[in-house]
Amino acid sequence: MQTVLLLLPDFTLILIGAALRRHGGFGDAFWAGLERLVYFVLFPALLFSALARAQLDFGETGPLVAAGLLSMFAGFVLVFLARPWMGLSPLAFASRLQCAYRFNTYIGIAVAGKVHGVLGVATMGTLCGAMVPFANIAAVAMIARHGQGRLWRELSRNPLLLATLAGLLFNLAGLALPVPVGDLLKRLSDASIALGLLAVGAALRAGSAGGHPLGSVWIVAVKLLLLPAVAWLLADRFGIAGVPRDVLVIFAALPSASSAYILAIRMGGDGRGVAWLISATTLLALFTLTTWVWLLGAA
Repeated sequence: MQTVLLLLPDFTLILIGAALRRHGGFGDAFWAGLERLVYFVLFPALLFSALARAQLDFGETGPLVAAGLLSMFAGFVLVFLARPWMGLSPLAFASRLQCAYRFNTYIGIAVAGKVHGVLGVATMGTLCGAMVPFANIAAVAMIARHGQGRLWRELSRNPLLLATLAGLLFNLAGLALPVPVGDLLKRLSDASIALGLLAVGAALRAGSAGGHPLGSVWIVAVKLLLLPAVAWLLADRFGIAGVPRDVLVIFAALPSASSAYILAIRMGGDGRGVAWLISATTLLALFTLTTWVWLLGAA
């Protein structure tokens, strides 16, 4: 019950965002602007601030990143092997495959912060920042024949990746944030979680997934149930414990990233199916992610 209460406010914000999108009278331009504000300003401020001030054990970063990468690869393989019976065109399958391993950073940061405070945010920021290039490369590579060849340009401009690198370099240099700058970043960071989760809710879509129903169920099960189990086994294998272990499992249990829908649409893919998977994993994560957090606490 305590775990449910711990995560309930964050998922309630997602539901409020969905309700406001449909009944609040806010137009599409408002939500597009809010998403850009969170993505380009507020969340980078949160990541930089957390990483710049956290006491990180960089000796644990290598195994953590390796385990995160292997857990994403497991999602890719588990869904790819099911391709023959999904009843999808190659393009539709490539569009949906990314939902098996891409992750919602907003929810990850929010949950890690609730469970482990600033250290949780910093550790999740490091892990997500390291995984962003691999997730984007894999997603684009599968549907590259419809792309525009801008992958490396987009990665070099990714604000979450840049903020992560900047925060790590600042930390490694042993620098300290001036008090006014720290206060400014804190105010931006405080706004990022609530507005980010509202934006996640506003992006939810209803409707049918299409294709073989079991195919969509399998992708959801892989993302929310199998990947966290794989991540936990990898943590034991690599000797990852404490906060890094918890962050790794939470990372693997995150719902699919909202940006997967944007990529699918931009590259002419199956936007409707991807939108359904994002919505399904996000809503179901209230229960599955709560369970994983509870299991971590009980372990």
